Amino acid sequence: MALSPTNNAAFLQEVDEAVRKDQLSSIMQRYGRWIVGAAIAALLAFGGYLYWEHRQTVARGEKAEQLLAAFDKAAAQPTAATADLKTLAGEGNAAYRAAALIEQSNMKAKAGDLKGAAALLAQVAGDAKLDQSMRDMALVRQTALEFDTMKPEAVIARMKPLVDATDPVSSWFGSAAELTAAAYYHLGQYDKAGALYARIAKAPATFKSLQSRTVQMAGMLGVDAVEDRAAESAAKDKTKDQQGGAAPGAAAAAKSEEAK
Repeated sequence: MALSPTNNAAFLQEVDEAVRKDQLSSIMQRYGRWIVGAAIAALLAFGGYLYWEHRQTVARGEKAEQLLAAFDKAAAQPTAATADLKTLAGEGNAAYRAAALIEQSNMKAKAGDLKGAAALLAQVAGDAKLDQSMRDMALVRQTALEFDTMKPEAVIARMKPLVDATDPVSSWFGSAAELTAAAYYHLGQYDKAGALYARIAKAPATFKSLQSRTVQMAGMLGVDAVEDRAAESAAKDKTKDQQGGAAPGAAAAAKSEEAK
């Protein structure tokens, strides 16, 4: 008796399932130990990673507490603070090492050891593991401490990458440019110094105190940074008005007519 199409399909499905079970049984007999071992190893590796990450978090918290404790000691117990900071500076975390070196530099600068303070900042500036902005800050502070002992040409060359940077906020443009302008002034290149002071004064991210100081220096050297800023501001306002179109003006006129 021939099977109906429905029975035939069911028979083929049963055969297919039996073949699959047989194949799976064969695979498990041959590779079952390896599969189970791999699964256990993956679970152990994942668990180990979670534990390592937890330990890293705990270690970072401990280092932060040690750093803050050393900062608190800096004023009352400078010797003890220096020992703690040196310990932190010698350990692996780049950020904590940089913070410890910077604080040690501050302490040396306050004690009058400008050379030692600059040397510590040089370590931070040269650390490729740190964020570039922190390295730039350290380089600017190092140069400020060494300014009186450096040749003006050396100051200009060192600060050039920061002065020429396209992102003045993250590159510490203002401070680097002020040191460069002072170096130009010492060289007698007053035109370059005045132009750079004016450029600092016009930079959008310049702090008010630095802006005021550089406006005065630029004016003393014959560059009217105030007038330049006013002209630039007026040009920006004009551009905004042009971009906004005539609609705002028309609306204002309509309101005026209604009021009449």
